[in-house]
Amino acid sequence: MDAINPSVELTEAERIDRLRLIRSDNVGPRTFRSLVDHFGSPRAALERLPDLARRGGAARSGRICSADEAKAELAASRKFGIAWRAPGEDGYPARLAMIDDAPPLLAVRGDTKTLMRPMIAIVGSRNASGAGLKFAGLLARELGEAGFIVISGLARGVDQAAHRASVASGTIAVLAGGHDCIYPPEHGDLLAAILDHAGAAISEMPLGHEPRARDFPRRNRLISGASLGVVVVEAAHRSGSLITARMAAEQGREVFAVPGSPLDPRAAGANDLIKQGATLVTEAADIINAVAPIMERPLMHPVSEPDSEPFESDPQGHDRDQITGLLGPTPISIDDLVRMSGASPAIVRTVLLELELAGKLERHGGGLVSLI
Repeated sequence: MDAINPSVELTEAERIDRLRLIRSDNVGPRTFRSLVDHFGSPRAALERLPDLARRGGAARSGRICSADEAKAELAASRKFGIAWRAPGEDGYPARLAMIDDAPPLLAVRGDTKTLMRPMIAIVGSRNASGAGLKFAGLLARELGEAGFIVISGLARGVDQAAHRASVASGTIAVLAGGHDCIYPPEHGDLLAAILDHAGAAISEMPLGHEPRARDFPRRNRLISGASLGVVVVEAAHRSGSLITARMAAEQGREVFAVPGSPLDPRAAGANDLIKQGATLVTEAADIINAVAPIMERPLMHPVSEPDSEPFESDPQGHDRDQITGLLGPTPISIDDLVRMSGASPAIVRTVLLELELAGKLERHGGGLVSLI
């Protein structure tokens, strides 16, 4: 079923370079990909970071992760049973590698074969009703019996119910913090059971990283990105599960929702998803039938970073002023910046990269950017 044979194996030097670049200041997954696309390799990009940040207006260059720091992190991870995998390598979920902000390296613990199988995400309320927890468990069990891996965020409520019901068939926990910083702490036993039964846990964070509020949406994009589709079981308005559903739609994944009572605020978000076009789910067959055509399509795994438009080697001052003047705290699309500035896409992309490396730009979903 839908499994991808890995075709890439990084050298240790390449893995160190990738870790150095993603651990350097102001470099996120999208910036990482842009830099590698342009300069050809993480090592070449590392050499250009100070100059790009200076051109973006930084008073001083941000911290660049040293080779010794990267080696130390890799060594500590190995002692913890963690392997850092890149897109295309065994243990890196194939569908996750295809999202715009895929992690350049993923910290993997557990059975790598499980991570290469087709996944369905189940998410929902942390304070779910008894009926919601029971149904989440039923769905997870039946999906597991049908050959799918259930992926979720190890949170209280629906996540926990989905994981526990699919331990025997294989389940994947996506962590918001480092592998040694389990949240919530009481789910340490659940994670141990997952790993003991051919399951797996993944994170993009280093050991010792305690999850913060902003880390959970980052985690959610991994849950949706790795899966064929996301099932929402009970979610109130403004729920984190709705963020996962939105990300799934942006990533081209299927969105499913379990209907609930109109009188229960815990079901309001899921009911709204159905109104907006999400597939209504009353049994596992609804999910299996919907993803069957997707699984029949060939899944081509990128063995290198996808091509993108080139950068301008050194934009002129008036171009920088024009583009920067259009930016503000309100997000604006990159396409609008190109149209309104009259500059080429290459110049706009370069100026944005310089600003980002100077710590002055924030990237949002959907190709939106804003000044910090």
